[in-house]
Amino acid sequence: MATKALLLPLFLLLLSISSGGIFVMVEGQKTWCVAKPSSDQATLLANVNYACSQADCRILQRGCACFFPDNLINHASIAMNIYYQAKGRNHWNCDFKGSGLIVMTDPSYANCIYA
Repeated sequence: MATKALLLPLFLLLLSISSGGIFVMVEGQKTWCVAKPSSDQATLLANVNYACSQADCRILQRGCACFFPDNLINHASIAMNIYYQAKGRNHWNCDFKGSGLIVMTDPSYANCIYA
């Protein structure tokens, strides 16, 4: 019985490794893309510029729900998520040269709703 209990976690680990480390256990689970906190400022700015050139980032404009806090990590996370959602929530749409992170906890705050 103990052997069977160890097989599922081992299988999940192997599946995660073989799929490039991206593994969503529950089909249809809502996910979001945010910037890795360790990302440098130049990378974050490049991510905002790229994501917003491909998707509608008006929600980041001054006076809109997601403008505050007015800092680059916040704006990059929102822009990256807008792009990720618009492109179909594929793990490669959150890569951003290794600076994106897929999360399963809704990062929305106050009136800023991550779609």
